[in-house]
Amino acid sequence: MSSTRANMASLVFPLLACFLIANASAGNFYQGFDITWGDGRGKILDNGQLLTLALDEASGSGFQSKNEYLFGKIDMQLKLVPGNSAGTVTAYYLSSQGPTHDEIDFEFLGNLSGEPYTLHTNVFAQGKGNREMQFHLWFDPTEDFHTYSILWNPGHVIYMVDGIPIRDFKNLESRGIAFPKNQPMRIYSSLWNADDWATQGGRIKTDWTKAPFTASYRNFNADACIWSSGASSCNSQKSDWWNQELDSTSQERMRWAQENYMIYNYCTDLKRFPQGLPLECSVA
Repeated sequence: MSSTRANMASLVFPLLACFLIANASAGNFYQGFDITWGDGRGKILDNGQLLTLALDEASGSGFQSKNEYLFGKIDMQLKLVPGNSAGTVTAYYLSSQGPTHDEIDFEFLGNLSGEPYTLHTNVFAQGKGNREMQFHLWFDPTEDFHTYSILWNPGHVIYMVDGIPIRDFKNLESRGIAFPKNQPMRIYSSLWNADDWATQGGRIKTDWTKAPFTASYRNFNADACIWSSGASSCNSQKSDWWNQELDSTSQERMRWAQENYMIYNYCTDLKRFPQGLPLECSVA
């Protein structure tokens, strides 16, 4: 098993084909984002090439994108809180607003030094979530930057880590399952204290003597449809990602990630759903 993991983790060719950049926004955090809370704990540095969020006992911090998007491929490199990060959560997600909001989540749940981070994913459609899948990672996400990507098109929400797909939430509206496709979403991120639940069910609390805790961001890229004044920037010349789905090689990589690193799947949690698993769990 270890050799299989090593071989898969060292794959260097990209998951998906190169994309057209007709609606891309990249690079500079001053141009793409606003720090929205934290009283100075969020900072844009290096002429807009680096963004950091900090958490101390008084407050966390967060930012959001200036643009709203309706479909796209969105990449961000993150380096997570090092050392004893127990109790902290670094959230990076797309979300609309309102009681029937859509949302596509990456959340990174900290842990004691030497213990693995938990990568928590969830998809909300029309206000309904409860679709959690959780993973450990095949590397230490605090030692260096790694790329976390969301491919969101009319048929799929695909989560990727360093180009390896870990989850594919398909559009199954024909089966009566809601899919996020009508509400434009902003990109949000925050670093905050959740020691009532985040680490081992809340048994491990935040050690404030280790504060401030810091997460770092760089190399943002959105090849995406920007939503403005009720209209999309995408036209008939849509980028390759518009119809993208996982080919057989990509499906094999996703199976590798799920078989070796998935630690929770709502579709196997019979105790949580005694009346029956959600419908999408039974659809191939």
